[in-house]
Amino acid sequence: MAAIDRDVEIALQALARMVAIDTSFPPGLGYDAFADLMMELLTSLEFEFERIIVPRELWHVPGAPAAGGRTNLIARRQTGQPVCGLYYHVDTVPVAPGWTRDPLSLTIEGDNLYGLGAADMKGTIAATLLALHAAQRCGVALAYDPVLLLCTDEEGGLYPGIRYLAEQRLLEGHILNFNGTAAPRIWAGCFGIFNLQVTITGHAVHAGEGNRTGTGVNAIEGALPILNALAALKPGVAARASKLAPPPHATGPLRPQLTISAIHGGTAGGQVPAELKILVSRRYAPEEAFEEARAEIEAVVRGCIDGTELGLAIDLVGHLIPTDDPEGPHWPRWQKALSLGFGYQPEDFRKWGAASCSDFGYVQKAGFGPEVLLGGLGRPESCIHSPEEHTTRQDIIALAKSILAYLSADFAADAIPENRT
Repeated sequence: MAAIDRDVEIALQALARMVAIDTSFPPGLGYDAFADLMMELLTSLEFEFERIIVPRELWHVPGAPAAGGRTNLIARRQTGQPVCGLYYHVDTVPVAPGWTRDPLSLTIEGDNLYGLGAADMKGTIAATLLALHAAQRCGVALAYDPVLLLCTDEEGGLYPGIRYLAEQRLLEGHILNFNGTAAPRIWAGCFGIFNLQVTITGHAVHAGEGNRTGTGVNAIEGALPILNALAALKPGVAARASKLAPPPHATGPLRPQLTISAIHGGTAGGQVPAELKILVSRRYAPEEAFEEARAEIEAVVRGCIDGTELGLAIDLVGHLIPTDDPEGPHWPRWQKALSLGFGYQPEDFRKWGAASCSDFGYVQKAGFGPEVLLGGLGRPESCIHSPEEHTTRQDIIALAKSILAYLSADFAADAIPENRT
């Protein structure tokens, strides 16, 4: 533990190199470069590496611009111990307007660490490196062989990397998912989310001739009823309630959400716009059926187009299914490890879910689990998915200590399930 405190600055140097690689999704162009960096950073820890490429036909949306390869990296160190998978998604959301610091450069101000992905979730990789280096330097015997799963396309992808690894039977043991919070939380599962791309097509003509000739069909103006209808549907969706336990101090139950997330269309003031693309995001509760939630949106959209000259296409461009209750036999010891690292007391822990989503529903569906441990660096003040995303030096140290404790053979050995079997 003292080595973690002493060497944290080395971990921050590694984090700075991670933040500097743009792995934003979309488009997902930085995965190969990030895999190269991780192989460099992990080589001294005696890991062996396997790159797993998700086939393009699984993740690519027809008609969308070409993007980089979906390179996932598995880092293994095999000594014969039981395996603990350590999961990270390496992609970030795109840079949002409003940053006052360079989002692709780690900015250290006191104990705050600013940068895109600093909290979600490249900082968790830095914490893991810090823990593993401390174990190596101090000769700590491990109860588990760590297998790092560095995966793609969690931030809204159609086919996230961990799904592919699970379906290809490349996962082992139980898994610690670091896409969570720095909170005394027992994960109860989470919502699903799907993204529909609605494409409205009209007919482009010279803007000065469109009205006179009657041949122009304005896709943007024709989409206004769709936008209004989606906005009208939004309160009805949000009125529904889930039975999934809400976070502590929540003012009510977790509720589904419908969001108009992006709009792209038009080219110039001199041309009647021929195409508009609307990205519709729908978070759905475990009690809801994906097929019914999708059909509800499509019926509203198609009802606005019927009888017009507009064309319409609706494509599924992203989908994460709900994650069921992931509690299991390893959770009590992980709670002990979190308590050691972050200073929590047993009575601090609460079981709750979230309307945020995870790609681990696919892992459970493939037959791994249902147990999934959860930890991370997220806090309400971390600005995850927002300008000025950040974590802190203290939280990276605390998470590193939690990871080191959990992997160590001499920590709470009587609570290691494998020791009992």
